[in-house]
Amino acid sequence: MFCSNLAFAQEKPCNFIKFMEEAKNTARAVVRIGYDGLVHKTFKGPQARERYENELRVLQFLDQHNCSFVPKVVKKDNSELHIVTTSCGARVDHLSDKKKERIFAELKEYGVCHDDAEVRNITYNAQMGRFCVIDFEFATILEPGYPPSPKMESVADRSAWQRKDSDE
Repeated sequence: MFCSNLAFAQEKPCNFIKFMEEAKNTARAVVRIGYDGLVHKTFKGPQARERYENELRVLQFLDQHNCSFVPKVVKKDNSELHIVTTSCGARVDHLSDKKKERIFAELKEYGVCHDDAEVRNITYNAQMGRFCVIDFEFATILEPGYPPSPKMESVADRSAWQRKDSDE
């Protein structure tokens, strides 16, 4: 695994990743915030590769369409199913349904349906003065010619697919 812009640039692994703040550790992903503010997401669990590839594809599509309120991909590691993105601010705890619908509707104007349009996938970026959208592993690109998004699957026995973190 990699942990800093310098390490990424030099393609050298480092062990500082375990010292980053863990923002999320669920059945599908581990998200850590680096000291430099970058967001490190490692996919795990069911359909990890498919979800990783979909999130990359959607973020790259949105970047090409100049969508400013989503993360930008800084680095990726296909073998580790690990992406590093810019931060989109702080998580939002409460938001009216009307405001939430407007935010995700704005995303559709850029040709993407989020497919997990929940408040947990909205942040607020104080520098931009606006709400942003994160977590695109189940999003769908609405333009023809793109593959469909992965379908959410549930697994009763998580121990059968949980990934061991060899760096910790």
